[in-house]
Amino acid sequence: MGKLFLVATPIGNLDDISYRALKILESVSVIAAEDTRHTLKLLNHYQIKKPLVSFYDHNENLRIPLILEALQQGDVALVSDGGTPALNDPGYDLVNAVIQAGFSVSPIPGPCAPIAALITSGLPTHQFLYLGFLPRQKNARTKSLKNIVQYPFTLLFLEAPHRLTQTLIDMLEAFGDRRIVIAREMTKIHEEFYRGNISEAIAHYQESAPRGEITLVVEGVQKKTEIWDDDKINTIIIKNLEAKKSVKDITNELSPQVGLPKKQLYQRINQLIAQSQKSK
Repeated sequence: MGKLFLVATPIGNLDDISYRALKILESVSVIAAEDTRHTLKLLNHYQIKKPLVSFYDHNENLRIPLILEALQQGDVALVSDGGTPALNDPGYDLVNAVIQAGFSVSPIPGPCAPIAALITSGLPTHQFLYLGFLPRQKNARTKSLKNIVQYPFTLLFLEAPHRLTQTLIDMLEAFGDRRIVIAREMTKIHEEFYRGNISEAIAHYQESAPRGEITLVVEGVQKKTEIWDDDKINTIIIKNLEAKKSVKDITNELSPQVGLPKKQLYQRINQLIAQSQKSK
């Protein structure tokens, strides 16, 4: 009986593949690949010739019986287009089917975009939550973000370039102006790490739309950004107004402290000023 190997492959730079991964790809009888054309480039680079079978979201159910049959004859490797297979890529159902059929499953560790982004972010790494892609629809995305707003650990997401700006806007609304790192095209020629607050990232990418693979690393809620109730927020705004501070200065100082986006806080300050003037 064969074994299913989950083989991590480079997310960009082909030199990032491990020696053991190459040995496994050379030894298995079949390689199941998310995109056979993409994987063929990797195999050709290392002069590996093995039968390839496509294995992606829309044919997974059809391919699982074929892979189980192949495992009767020998070992099989599963690879994605890049990184660790079965992590936001096809493979979860296959792994379960292989286990239930009595075959062994073995990981061949290697590149992983979320972990690579996390360790280079400069944000806390001792506790983190990986959430993959957020929902595409705004209402569902907003709901998902609000469900995790009070989590204290670093948050990891994947995002498509054309949805990045809107996702950042939704994050600002839900989280307030937290620190964020946007990792783009890691290990490739145009590798980029953008570091700043969410509001700054919005301004940056509105001016220049990004391209390529993107991973988001977002700061978890901190004591200084705990969610304040309305009365507490209004009280601290009034104190700052009595101290003769400008609306702009109050907004910049309090936004990270009270956990509200600058735009929302700015509107609240002006509302309090208007209410105060009416009462006089």
